[in-house]
Amino acid sequence: MPEIWKKWEGQIVNEEFPLLRYLGGSEHSAVFLTRRADREPQEVAIKLISTNAEDPDLQLSWWELAAKLSHPHLLRLFQRGRCQMDGTDLLYVVTEYAEESLAQIIPYRPLTPAETRDMLQSVLDALAYIHAKGFVHGDIKPANVMAVGDEIKVSSDGLCGAGESSRILGAPSIYAAPEIAEGAGMSPAADVWSLGMTLVEALTQSPPSGGGTETAEPALPQTLPEPFFDIASHCLRRVPQVRWTVAAIAARLQQTSRPPTARAPQEKEIAEPKSAFAKWGYAVPALAAGVLLLAIFGARLLHRQPSAEPAPSSTVESPAKPGAEAGQPAPMTEDKNAERASTTPAPSNAPPPAAKTAVSKNVPKNAAVENPSGARVQGAVAQQVLPDVSRSALRTIHGKVKIRVKVTVDSSGNVTLAKFDSRGPSRYFADRTLRAAQQWTFKAPQIDGKSVPSEWMLKFEFERSGASVRPAQTFP
Repeated sequence: MPEIWKKWEGQIVNEEFPLLRYLGGSEHSAVFLTRRADREPQEVAIKLISTNAEDPDLQLSWWELAAKLSHPHLLRLFQRGRCQMDGTDLLYVVTEYAEESLAQIIPYRPLTPAETRDMLQSVLDALAYIHAKGFVHGDIKPANVMAVGDEIKVSSDGLCGAGESSRILGAPSIYAAPEIAEGAGMSPAADVWSLGMTLVEALTQSPPSGGGTETAEPALPQTLPEPFFDIASHCLRRVPQVRWTVAAIAARLQQTSRPPTARAPQEKEIAEPKSAFAKWGYAVPALAAGVLLLAIFGARLLHRQPSAEPAPSSTVESPAKPGAEAGQPAPMTEDKNAERASTTPAPSNAPPPAAKTAVSKNVPKNAAVENPSGARVQGAVAQQVLPDVSRSALRTIHGKVKIRVKVTVDSSGNVTLAKFDSRGPSRYFADRTLRAAQQWTFKAPQIDGKSVPSEWMLKFEFERSGASVRPAQTFP
């Protein structure tokens, strides 16, 4: 099926949802970027599931219930139904589009303790809400911890009822609790196990060994800092009844009496990778600039590491054209934020239509340059498009109009998301600038010989004489 999924790019689901770009999938399901007309957000994701792989009516009923949930750390579910593509009967569900996921960050670097705390708190909030509503997430793993705007969110399309058998097809994943492989139904305790596996992987870039169907409990690296070693060890208990609850984890996380400490590495053990994340400075994992998360994304996931130097910027000027989430931990100290452990429901982005733009022929010749280690190659601009503004609009400018746009770029060099960092005082110039930014293309940066996604800041300036732009790579 994966090959078939990819071939469906460009087709339209029920004459409503164009399959703009294949985002990934499995033998039984696929996710595409799509767009909703005349609704916000316009840019959303659509998941297609083969009806012969699921109980269609049951799946649709769970989606209907999940669509009524509202929490700031739970991915919104907009529409669902049945469709047919090339004679194949399918189910579809439309959800918020996440710019990035934790699974995209881990291969490149572990999260810092601060990022991990923020990520964990967001997931705990979501799980507390889901469990209170009688649901179980059923599939907590890095790929389902996502960044949408400045929020960390978990997926919602796989929610099921406590006691229900897992609807995840195929063999249980490495994140699944051991009782699931033995035929037990889903439970909040199973979500806690999956959260523990995800927590360890986020900090070490590898899930703990000895999980799954093994008889022993997973071996945890002694380098895990507190309180995360304590939390993970209580999440990854093979007996569900002795695992900490979500509330117990939240209470331990909020304790301030024990400062974070690192355990000494044991022989043959690899110390935790060192990295740091700055908080992003301009408005989040599927890559950001400034910082994605204060934490995992503190606001977002994919941000540059402070030690990384931005790519060389260049300026190109062009005159404007005319026209135109068992056991209990030790008592925690008083903390106002502890109230977050009991979450209450809370109420819970795409480019405007393309417009005529001016394509600059003076593309900067900042050819990709290998860094000293030889393992990383900087990205470069392949084509830049300047905003199409009229001469009469330029004549209204006194001084300069400055607009900054962040663009997220996939590993093929195409812009997948463009958002304002600063939109400036004029809607006219802002709208045309965003449309132009969406049409840029790039030569993707490389890490160890592989093209990777990137994020850029495009700094546009308008004055009476015309428009100019300075692009700077901000991630990786």
